[in-house]
Amino acid sequence: MVDSTVMREVTLTLPMLPDMEIAASKTATALAEFMEMSSDKIDEVRMAVVEACINSFEHSQADDRKVEIRFVVLGNDDPERLQITIKDSGVGFAPDTVERPRIEEKLIAANKRGWGLTIIKGLMDEVEIHSGADGTTVVMSKLR
Repeated sequence: MVDSTVMREVTLTLPMLPDMEIAASKTATALAEFMEMSSDKIDEVRMAVVEACINSFEHSQADDRKVEIRFVVLGNDDPERLQITIKDSGVGFAPDTVERPRIEEKLIAANKRGWGLTIIKGLMDEVEIHSGADGTTVVMSKLR
């Protein structure tokens, strides 16, 4: 991959309150529209951002009850990639131990949840998860 320069950057600090993932979703949409992504790709980015925020809100147990989000449009002459970093200061988890949900079991289970990471990985072109005792950082990107 050729090195790209930062063409646009937006950072948000969101409190972990109901519906705050919508603010992150709107920011992602605005930047994806600036990049002239297709409407399908914009929807994929928006859904991945919402899932990542909700995961952080529900699972991080962060004392400060905040999520830091950095949106970066990367490119040389034209926008090429939208990179989104979502970071919390929670308890962390071991991403390699999270089992992929089995549809057969989820269909009959009382709890249908547990699809967040699978959805994010399916929607974005690249996803990295770094997690430990000082929190979790999800870095995901989508090509234009």
